[in-house]
Amino acid sequence: MKFVTFQSAGEDPQAGAIVQDHVVGLRGAGYPSMLAILGGGVQAREKIESWVQSSRPSFPLTSVKLLAPVPRPPKLICVGLNYRDHAIETKMEIPKVPTIFSKFSSAVIANGESIILPKNSTQPDYEAEFAFVIGRGGRHIPAEQWQEHVFGYTIINDVSARDFQMATTQWLMGKTFDTFAPMGPHIVSADEIPDPHALDISLRINGEVLQNSNTRELIFKIPELVARLSSVFTLEPGDVVSTGTPAGVGVARKPQRFLRAGDDVVVRVQSIGELRNPVVAES
Repeated sequence: MKFVTFQSAGEDPQAGAIVQDHVVGLRGAGYPSMLAILGGGVQAREKIESWVQSSRPSFPLTSVKLLAPVPRPPKLICVGLNYRDHAIETKMEIPKVPTIFSKFSSAVIANGESIILPKNSTQPDYEAEFAFVIGRGGRHIPAEQWQEHVFGYTIINDVSARDFQMATTQWLMGKTFDTFAPMGPHIVSADEIPDPHALDISLRINGEVLQNSNTRELIFKIPELVARLSSVFTLEPGDVVSTGTPAGVGVARKPQRFLRAGDDVVVRVQSIGELRNPVVAES
């Protein structure tokens, strides 16, 4: 099942489930927001499936605005240097432990919304990423129990201002400009993807493919990430973990290729879909 956060004309945003070319609102089922669904566990999923199957009122997808599926995630956790080919292209050692940083939730935008190039950066870059969304939270989660805690999967573009990122050893400031976390267009429930470590991932700009890999190349896969992250802090329903980017980023290309106003950026992950965002200059 595909889950979205959407807004119909004159209404407040609500959570929904996509059924063919329509979206069924879930407010009437008792789940007005994505966080309510993610925190509802098995009971929520069963109730939602029954609600959707009972021919509840729906909206044509073309008539609604899709927001980021988790518009304000409690935590947006990112993994750096997590594809072997990307670590090699940036001339970094293959990490022995995950490199973890975060983005503020204020950076999140939806599919179709504009990435705004900040006035004070000259090196805005792109990063296609596959992300997983936490359903059942927890602390000290064993790696072998990861599937009990992952609700589903989505797409992230980890937009990065390289000049800010590399100015210090801490990456946060270069990663969390407003609009630097496009997400979506939906969450695909985990049961729809038997093996999340066998998905093609790519990014193209204006039709040109600049990144092309597969999640099998991840250095630290989901079970290890869930275990390691939860050994330090509590994972909560709605936390989004973006698992890293493959080779082909702009800063490592020769010549370098940074984002420019007018670009059309599309991230594609197999079995999930496409995340597309135009790029504009800050006014």
